[in-house]
Formats: sequence, structure tokens, C-alpha cells
Amino acid sequence: MKNGKSFLASEEDNYDVYPLKLRLSVLRETNSLGVRICKKDNAGERFRRACKIFTVESELFRVWDFSGQTNLFFTNEKNKFLKDSQRQSDHDIVLDLQIYGLSDSMKCKDGKKDESVANSSSGPSLMMNGSAGNMNSNFVRASSGEAGSLGLTGLQNLGNTCFMNSSLQCLAHTPKLVDYFLGDYGREINHDNQLGMDGEIALAFGDLLRKLWAPGAAPVAPRLFKSKLARFAPQFSGYNQHDSQELLAFLLDGLHEDLNRVKCKPYIEAKDGDDRPDREVADEYWRNHLARNDSIIVDVCQGQYKSTLVCPLCRKVSVTFDPFMYLSLPLPSTTMRTMTLTLLNTNGNTAPSPYTITVPKHGKCEDLIKALGSACSLGADETLLVAEIYNNRIIRYLEESADSLSLIRDDDRLVAYRLSKDTGQVPLVVFMHQRSEEQYIHGKLTSSWKAFGIPLAARLCESVDGSDIYNLYLNLLSPFQIPAEDAIEDYDISKGTATEEVSGKEGAKSPAIGGDVSPSNVNGVDSPSDVELQFYLTDEKGIVKHSKLVMNEPVAVTGVSRLHVLVCWPETQIEHYDTGLLSSLPEVFKSGFYAKRPQESVSLYKCLEAFLQEEPLGPEDMWYCPGCKKHCQAIKKLDLWRLPEILVIHLKKFSYSRFSKNKLETYVDFPIDNFDLSPYIAQSNGMSCNRYMLYAVSNHYGSMGGGHYTAFVHHGGDQWYDFDDSHVHPISQEKIKSSAAYVLFYRRVIEV
Repeated sequence: MKNGKSFLASEEDNYDVYPLKLRLSVLRETNSLGVRICKKDNAGERFRRACKIFTVESELFRVWDFSGQTNLFFTNEKNKFLKDSQRQSDHDIVLDLQIYGLSDSMKCKDGKKDESVANSSSGPSLMMNGSAGNMNSNFVRASSGEAGSLGLTGLQNLGNTCFMNSSLQCLAHTPKLVDYFLGDYGREINHDNQLGMDGEIALAFGDLLRKLWAPGAAPVAPRLFKSKLARFAPQFSGYNQHDSQELLAFLLDGLHEDLNRVKCKPYIEAKDGDDRPDREVADEYWRNHLARNDSIIVDVCQGQYKSTLVCPLCRKVSVTFDPFMYLSLPLPSTTMRTMTLTLLNTNGNTAPSPYTITVPKHGKCEDLIKALGSACSLGADETLLVAEIYNNRIIRYLEESADSLSLIRDDDRLVAYRLSKDTGQVPLVVFMHQRSEEQYIHGKLTSSWKAFGIPLAARLCESVDGSDIYNLYLNLLSPFQIPAEDAIEDYDISKGTATEEVSGKEGAKSPAIGGDVSPSNVNGVDSPSDVELQFYLTDEKGIVKHSKLVMNEPVAVTGVSRLHVLVCWPETQIEHYDTGLLSSLPEVFKSGFYAKRPQESVSLYKCLEAFLQEEPLGPEDMWYCPGCKKHCQAIKKLDLWRLPEILVIHLKKFSYSRFSKNKLETYVDFPIDNFDLSPYIAQSNGMSCNRYMLYAVSNHYGSMGGGHYTAFVHHGGDQWYDFDDSHVHPISQEKIKSSAAYVLFYRRVIEV
């Protein structure tokens, strides 16, 4: 009696009137265990008792009731519990329970069963859904070539559906999702959500997951799920190969909307931080998010990151806190760009040399200058002038340090002139070259001028004449000069020069440019210092010949930042110089140049750092600044703020461009047992643990156009399994890490 009324067993009544006895049939063993559980025990005590019996880690132990009869003993309906309990009070109440996550041999610590909590039973039958059935027929038995435990069931390939099977197996072994979909999830289906699919995706996924965890080792054909998928996501219709991560993203979002507990989403206007404390703003954003989104997917898979945007013009700072379902981490090789430039020294001592440097993909010209300066050991009194060369002339200078490197294409050709720092208004002279060519036109031999070679550049003095420019040009040409065979011994290769100035030295010939003077010969090497080499002032394109330079006549350079000079070469002088060296320029990036380089290796932490580092937005992702009212390439910085229980990490191995699609075969070294994210959290936010353990991997083997998907899953104890469509077999942990890893699934470590 309670409060003078008849006693009814219900959730709030904790009297042990009729003890409930559960017989737990253990897989791969001939006997079974009986466990007596009292209504007075709370859920925690029951759980600890079960773990004590099986001596397993708590997170590895789950119990499922497939009989559908549990509600008979835990109901609030009047008299129902009392009636059923009285009917069976003299007999053991046996439920059909499925257990997963247990090791193959489950013994107590001393190797024997604990008789105080477990007793051996040899009963030949069990009551299943109110009918008798043979115990052996209701549990999976180990068989040749098949998984002999619940949850180790393959999925048939329906035709290029390995991408789908890989993602499904990873989700089907996500602990909290398994708990949820093997339970009574149907009551949470949201039929009113217009963003959902009327619960059909959730029902199809739940039905498929139950088949994967049901007794029986036969592979499951996911035809119903495939048809539902094609209906609501036409991009996955047909039997072409698709991306497992794209399917995963759709499925997580679809399951969330189908199971969203919010029936009517309120309108909430997003607010900026406005210099409020980050914790206050983050909690506000998270509450607003939960007011519109509340599901098992949000509970388990969604986290929050801090996004900071800074306007490069007015320095306006915008801080928001956005949810994420998974992290798409770039590989460092995709965030950086390899560029090749040709360095030209303007002192005439060394020949042009190519330099290959690595710069941020969305970096600025200042990043390029800094990287190249470091590579060539640029002096403190030196500077670099980068220019793009096209058709043997400079078409643009890369002088604005804030200009984006995305404006430089892979097939462009760049040179960098190594100059002394401009301490005053010292002009720069740019030399362009033309050569005389003879050709037959309409049967008649004619000659014409054609541009060739790389433009050369150097600093001038404030007051110069024709001879100064002439000598400067000869000095710049010296690295390209070919020594005569009879003068090789006298040729100083280290200095790379065999010419002397045409003025200012006694005995040297001082021919007037354009005058009738015979060629000079210096150290036995023919020099172009003769009447046939002609200099003209010209425009920046080297097309118009303004005036011819005369040797001793001054050249006006006052108020001129750059002086363009066109040098006309006769054919007889070309043979004295290495025109191939003078004319060859490598492209910024040559496709296939690194095709045979060894496989790249990078740690998962480096990928995370590349994701979190500060970088400018791309030209296609311009941000509208509310401060200066303009679209700009804002500086973006991400920080992890709130981590989910299940952390899904997508490695961005597929790169897409306008003309090609490629897959990066970079090997990512990811942790398995201890993925510690504590150093990457903006604030602790009360999280007790930020360490994660890997439990599943979606792999992609092969090239972009085809390939094959599989899944590695951690299942029970320390055992890993390879899910290759319908085939399931154990795999050693040493083989989990490979360059095929594409999507990683981590679960938070529970600290005791």
C-alpha cells in the first residue's frame, strides 16, 4: 500500500515487488548468464553490475532489446505491469537481448563465472516475442569467411555503391547513433519540417542499421536506402561513382532535419560580437542555434568554431560563432603554392638562375618577395623587382605588396631583378633586344627586326651619356658571352666577363654608336662593340624608336623613373652570345614537373593548423564589410570553440580547377588512440576532455576518375575490421594508417 491506495508499479515507484531476471545469452559460448536486476537499482548501478559481470570497459558495453516486450515491465498504464508480473512472477522473465562490443571470450578476472551474480542455464529454448524459439537459431555463429558477431555485416555493392557503403558502415558503428536507431527513434520523426524528407531518410537509415545489427551474417543489400537516396538527392541517382564525404554530408544533414525536435523554428536575427566577451557571444549563438536545431545529430556530431574577419581597408573586425557538422581540413600542399621565377643579377657577375619557392596559395606579392629573398640570400642593401615577361618584353611589374598571388597563372613567366636599394630618385634602365632576320617574301629576300631575349635592367647614375648606357649594357651581357676557342684559357669563368669599357681606358676603342668603327677584340673574344650595334630610346613595349643614342651625347633622365632602351643586333653578333640562356624562361609552374617526386607526408595536426591559420579570402569569396560598405578580400581566422562528442574529419584530397581534377596522394599521419585537441581550443569552455580516439575510417583507393571505397571500423576490444562491401574481415591496427584515408571518425575519450 502507498498513501492508502493500491500499489501500481511505475517509474516513480521504487519498491522491489517482483524482481526482474534477465538472461543474457553470450555470443560464441554455449552457456548463458542470468542477471537479477531490481527495480530499486538506478540505471548507473545496473550498468556497473553488467560491466562487472563481463569485465569490460564501460564504453564497450551496450545492451539492446529486440523483443519489443520490455515495455510490458516498465509501463505506466494502469494495472498492466501488475497483471503481467503476476502472470509470470513464478518464472524467469527472459528477454531476447543483443549484446555488442564484447570480446570473444568473456571471463571474470579469475577466469571463472561469478556465481553470485551469474548462474549457468542449460534451458533449450527462450521466449521470443511471446513464442518459444531455439536459442542457437537466434544468435550469430562464427562461420568460414563471415563475421561472427553482431554489427560485422557487410553491404552488397549494387553497382559503384562502394562510396555509399563506406560512409554507411562508419555511421553504423558510431556508438550514440547505434543506441539511438536501435531504440524507439520513430517518435522523434518530424513530419512538419519542410527542410526534411518527411522522415523517409531517417526511417530508411534506421531500418538498414537494424539489419546490420540483427542476428545473421548474410550481407545486406541496401536497395531501399539507395532508392530513397536517389529520390531526395538526385545527384546520387544512377550507378556512377560518387564522393563518400559528399554522401556523408547529405546524410547527416538529412537525418538531422528528419529528426529535428523543433517543430516550429523561431526567427532569430544574428548579432555581431560588438566587443562583448567571447564566451557570452558564443553561448548566445549556440542557444540560438539549438532553438532552431535540436536532434540526435546535433547532440552527437555538431560543434562550434569562432570565425573572425578583418577588413583590410577600414580594419573592421567581425566575430561570429558558427556550428559545424564536420571539419574539412586542407592538406598543407593545397594551401601552399609552388612557383618558379628567374633571378637576374644586375651586376653582370652571374648568369640568370631559376628559383623554386613555396608561398601561400592565397598570399600576396609581399609573400613572394619574402620567400624569394630568403632563397637567394638577399642583402640588406638589396631589393627585388618582379616582372612578368611576355613576347620578350615586360608586360607588368608586381610592385604592389598587397596584390594577390592568385593573379599569377601557372603558365606565366616571371623574372626578378636583383637591384641595389634606391636611396634617391635613381632611374632604372630597361634594355630590350631585336635581331636582324632575312627572309624571302614573294620570292624576294628582305630583312626585318624581331624581338628576342629577356629584357635586362640596371640602375643608372643621375647624369649619363650614350657611352655610360653602352658600357652598362655590355656589363649586363657578360654572363651570356661565349668565349672564343683560342681564348678559353684567358677567360675568367668565375667573373663571367671578358669585355672592357669602351671609354675611360687608354688604348680602348671608343666607337661612336652608329659610326663606322671596326669591331673591338678584348682578350681574344669578339665583342659587340662595333658600329652595327645600335641603341634607341623607345616606349615600354619596345616598338617605337624615338631617337638614336650617340656615344658622347648626354641622355636626359631627370624626372624619369624608367628609361626604355631598344638594342638592335646584327646577325653577325648573335653567334657570340648564348641566346638560349638569354631567351629561356621557365613557367611559374610546369605541370608534371614534380610527377616523380617522393610521396608527401604530413601529420593531421599540421592539417589542422593549416585550417586554423589566418589567410585572406579568395577572390570568389569577397566579404561585404559593414564598415566601409565595400566588398573586399577580408583576412579570415578560424578557431575551434566547442567540440562535439563525435568528431568527423574530412581530408581535402581532391582538388578541382577549371581544366582538371586531381587527387593528392599525400600520406596523412593521424593519431589512433590519443588525438589531443586541447592546444587548438580557443577556450576551455568547461570541457573536461578534448582527447579523441579513432573508431572508423573511410578510405579511397585509386584515381580521381574511378577508384574504390572501403571502411576500417574498430569493433570490440582492440580489434579492427575491414569492411569491403559485402566482405568483412579482421585487420591489424598497423594497417589502419595509409595514404587512402579520406574521412576520419573520432569519439571523445571518457575520463574516469
